[in-house]
Amino acid sequence: MEKTMADARETIDGFIEKQISARREEPQGRTPPPNNLEKEAEAEGIDLLSLYMQYENKDEMAHLKSPKTFLRDTIMSMMAAGTDTTSGALTWFFWLLSQNPFVEAKILQELTSIPNPNPTTNKQPRVFNSEDLGGLVYLHAALCECLRLYPPVPIIRKRVVATDHLPSGHRVEPGMDIFYSHYAPARMEKIWGKDCLEFRPERWISEQGVITFDHTDKFMVFNVGPRSCLGKDVSFTQMKAVVAAVLYNFQLQVLRDHVVAPKIAVVLQMENGLMVKVRERAVAAA
Repeated sequence: MEKTMADARETIDGFIEKQISARREEPQGRTPPPNNLEKEAEAEGIDLLSLYMQYENKDEMAHLKSPKTFLRDTIMSMMAAGTDTTSGALTWFFWLLSQNPFVEAKILQELTSIPNPNPTTNKQPRVFNSEDLGGLVYLHAALCECLRLYPPVPIIRKRVVATDHLPSGHRVEPGMDIFYSHYAPARMEKIWGKDCLEFRPERWISEQGVITFDHTDKFMVFNVGPRSCLGKDVSFTQMKAVVAAVLYNFQLQVLRDHVVAPKIAVVLQMENGLMVKVRERAVAAA
């Protein structure tokens, strides 16, 4: 098993190195200037790797011992963190909607409130842009609630680098591994209340109708503090775009007697997948 893992890592490193080398050999005209990188990237379609490479010789990366290793590890994180985790979360989300039609109706109401720029005679499925997605408060809350109940990575491992004491009083030494669960606390009344087992997006919405940050200290799906996931906003945008397009254009019906069970793996996926019937949704009905 160890040899297989080593060979796999060598293959991945080789692929990443080719991507980095290809970017270096591209004409300078495609590379955005140092100022206004993000705006240039959006206008020219520059990918994230090219953006990171613009900072290689700048102060932001001067403290790194090996910028090349940083680029490799960053791309590796993008490849590993944004694929199975996002698809797994969306699978659980659509299943939760099938069990909670009221939540689906609320999301549809939110989507249909966004003006459609295309003519009503347009037969193409509707998709939503980033500006549309930014105002979908209830959809964001529903996704948070799904991630609370079914975190994409249910068990987290951390390596101790210095002697310290945990809040519980336990002493930890360098080299120790600490494992903690994202899955179990979501089902504890003392943490989330008596309705902890319920799929209730409303817990994430304040009285003012915006997303509340009251749960920051116990919602650790994206880590917290300085270890917060850099891809959090990207992940939410991706999931919102998929959910909005699917729900607005189609009806999903989970097959009767389909067995839904978690698969024991690093990423929380469904053992049998999610078998559904897909029907085109009439916009008027939505």
